[in-house]
Amino acid sequence: MKQLLTTILLLIGINVTAQQSDVGNWMIYFGNKQINKKWNWWHEAQYRSYNVLLNDEEQLLLRTGIGYNLSENNNNLLLGYAFVQSTPYTAGSNNKNNTNEHRLYQQFITRQQFGKVFLQHRYRLEERFLPNNNFRFRFRYFLGLNIPFNKPTLEKNAVYLSAYNEIFLHLNSPVFDRDRIYGAIGFGLTNQMRIETGLMYQVLENGNRPQLQFALFNTLPFKKK
Repeated sequence: MKQLLTTILLLIGINVTAQQSDVGNWMIYFGNKQINKKWNWWHEAQYRSYNVLLNDEEQLLLRTGIGYNLSENNNNLLLGYAFVQSTPYTAGSNNKNNTNEHRLYQQFITRQQFGKVFLQHRYRLEERFLPNNNFRFRFRYFLGLNIPFNKPTLEKNAVYLSAYNEIFLHLNSPVFDRDRIYGAIGFGLTNQMRIETGLMYQVLENGNRPQLQFALFNTLPFKKK
């Protein structure tokens, strides 16, 4: 645990000391609460900054949804809603605009295990209600993996590798939106809570951008088993 915390502090220190940084920083909370064996409540919050100091807000995202397992602890169908507040810069200036977006989304998650390799596939369809009465459909495919080093699963005190690739496609032109490639080291605080710190490289239509990510995962159920 001490070695992991030292690594996190070093990562923060290396990036903060840079006078000019093109690296953004995302602070993320993921919550997944089991209501019973079939139903779950998903909720998350993401604060995204243009810089590593977190004092130049890029976006605030709040997402929630209700899911249903088609099989035991797997094959989850979920319907949800997301609110996104963005503060993009006006081209050629230091001025910002505030824009709000509302999303409805539907997704299917299925998980696989091969030895100590845990895979997750997520298929998500989003209906995006954008400013100025713009509306867009978007499809997202997420492939993630977790590999614990010192434990059989992502349990308490487990140190693990986390990685994913997620591609975003519009259902109208232009088709390609973005691609996210991520790698991180995680640690199990308890059997239901874990943290990750890593780097996500975002490939955009008009350029590429690296992002630091710090995430907390919480799967505490509503009721004790």
